[in-house]
Amino acid sequence: MINHYWVDISRDNDTQVETIRAHFEGHAYDAHWHDSYLIGVTEAGIQQFHSGKIKYRSTPGKVFALEPGDVHDGDAIDRAGFTYRMLYIPPGLFHQALPAIFDQAPDRFEMSFPATLIDDRQLATVTLAAFDALHFQELKIVRDYRIQQLILSLTRRFPWRKKPGPEGHKTPAVHRVRDYLHDMMSEDIGLTELAAVAGMDRFRLSREFAATFGLPPHAYLVQLRLARSRRLLSLGVSPADVAALTGFADQSHLGRWFRRAYQMTPAAYRQICTNVPDR
Repeated sequence: MINHYWVDISRDNDTQVETIRAHFEGHAYDAHWHDSYLIGVTEAGIQQFHSGKIKYRSTPGKVFALEPGDVHDGDAIDRAGFTYRMLYIPPGLFHQALPAIFDQAPDRFEMSFPATLIDDRQLATVTLAAFDALHFQELKIVRDYRIQQLILSLTRRFPWRKKPGPEGHKTPAVHRVRDYLHDMMSEDIGLTELAAVAGMDRFRLSREFAATFGLPPHAYLVQLRLARSRRLLSLGVSPADVAALTGFADQSHLGRWFRRAYQMTPAAYRQICTNVPDR
């Protein structure tokens, strides 16, 4: 019997996180382990695997999570096979991020997952958002934000997590960050860079910025770029040139964000405004 499969893999150079979307039929892989944390979501079919002495069956929407050294295998239970999306997160990313996000994180804390198979819609949504941001190389600030949100979701039940106290909404630091976003709108800005401008950690910055301006920094930056894109398109500038002028990676990248916000393509908006067809 021939087992059919495909694997689509990408690597984010900033975080060293690998993202994999894969489909397997029949026997997927023998028992093995990784030196990274694995967290993913079953997209279709039934994903069967052993970890330790326990057999798991992950169905669509379930989150599966493995720590470095956890031995596991994988099989499909029927001819339809299974499809999943997964992130391979190096331990160093957690070691770096946890103390930066949480002042109260214990010294030498080692990240651990609450379970191997998790039925948690909110965690699945956050995991898939992080996967998409890294796999499709969204703006750096979006990638940073999605990884931060994944860490927040994974740690939300940890006993040392405390609810943030009330923040001042007129902090001069967040206004400096807003001005910086306006000045550097076309650059590939990350949360670490913005945190340095603000003089505070990334988690506090995201919280205070959203409290003051109604959107976290990554969403605010995207809105700045989209607003400028609309102005340029209305003047007849081509979508490809607009993408280059506003900091999007390319025309398709602009198109994804533009359709998400306005339910139409940049070319369609340009034609409405100028009567000039896209070429």
